[in-house]
Amino acid sequence: MLDIKKIESDFESVQAALSKRNMDTSVLNQIVDLNKKRKALTLASETKKAEINKLSREIGELKKNKQDAAVPMSQVANLKSEMESEAKELDEVQANQNSLLLNIPNLPHSSVPVGKSEEENVEVKKWGHPRAFDFTPVDHADLGEKLGMLDFETAAKITGARFVIYKAGIARLERALINFMLDHQASKGFTEMMTPFIAHERSLIGTGNLPKFEDQLFKLNSEQPWYLIPTSEVTLTNIKREMIMEENELPYLYAAYSPCFRSEAGSHGKDVKGLIRMHQFNKVEMVAICAPAQSEEIHQKMISSACEILEKLNLPYRAITLCTGDMGFASQKTIDLEVWVPSQNKYREISSISNCGDFQARRANIRLRNKEGKVEFAHTLNGSGLAVGRTVVAILENYQQQDGSVSIPEVLWPYMGGLKEIRK
Repeated sequence: MLDIKKIESDFESVQAALSKRNMDTSVLNQIVDLNKKRKALTLASETKKAEINKLSREIGELKKNKQDAAVPMSQVANLKSEMESEAKELDEVQANQNSLLLNIPNLPHSSVPVGKSEEENVEVKKWGHPRAFDFTPVDHADLGEKLGMLDFETAAKITGARFVIYKAGIARLERALINFMLDHQASKGFTEMMTPFIAHERSLIGTGNLPKFEDQLFKLNSEQPWYLIPTSEVTLTNIKREMIMEENELPYLYAAYSPCFRSEAGSHGKDVKGLIRMHQFNKVEMVAICAPAQSEEIHQKMISSACEILEKLNLPYRAITLCTGDMGFASQKTIDLEVWVPSQNKYREISSISNCGDFQARRANIRLRNKEGKVEFAHTLNGSGLAVGRTVVAILENYQQQDGSVSIPEVLWPYMGGLKEIRK
């Protein structure tokens, strides 16, 4: 959430920054107008409280001297009635203002390239070389089905489209990757966590998933406002919600495996085949909660950690800086890692690593007490380390062999019980 004080004091700068995100900034005028009304109502209430206190003292003196206090008592009653009416109006103004603020995205960092779409993202790194096949590489979905280890048909019968059943070697590969990724993150100083796979409305508001992206979530039919999590970023970030930490405690670095649930609204016709875009998929997530001065360094640490996983797996990838028009709602700067997918002859996203600044912290009220004793908002960061299903895609396609089998990256052999290839 943006700071209303910043919107008011630096209106043109905020307006210009949000314009770079392809946003209609007329809403800022509504917010400022509502804030003026909020201030006026608050001042009126405080003035009436002072007047009531003054009249109450007068009433006390009159009664003490056994004099008639009817007039000031009537004035107090009228003031209280007016205050009650104004309080309802104030609640409505604050609710409207808050609703508008909750739907405004984060301001892009000054280093983020300006652009309208993914076409204007900027490549900042490329690692490895796509394999030169001496046969035509097969799509991972076809490969998995021919191995008898990816079953989309039965999953659709059980649940519906965009679900899959893993079997045998590929099921083991998925589990091996989860363990490998968690071990890697632990070696980088991230504390392994296991958090709930369900979160309530307040937690999703805190990370920016609600109210903006409700159509992307699976809401449970229950008395509680519960949702299946779209990523463990939600639960990890909210560990420190409504808390004040001491600066010397920071940073908190978390890593967690979780299934992720996304409705994929608006993605009809996109990646309908295979594991790229599923309603349920596994991911190892990194989350950091830190002091503002630490966030840029930690962003680089998280990027490096995700890159190292791809390099250990010997998967060609590239890193790109997302432009202002392609960044996520809560991010002020995002680096995407894209892995090479041979059957598509292009790079596909496998990790998105974002510095959110104090945007989520304001929504979730995550604060720290700095060395000077001043309380301020923390910074939060998150990133995939990595999306497990998409890593399976990359391994199946990049390590496939002409006979339909798949070699296992050497770093995963211990996690596969020594298995070095997957065969039917």
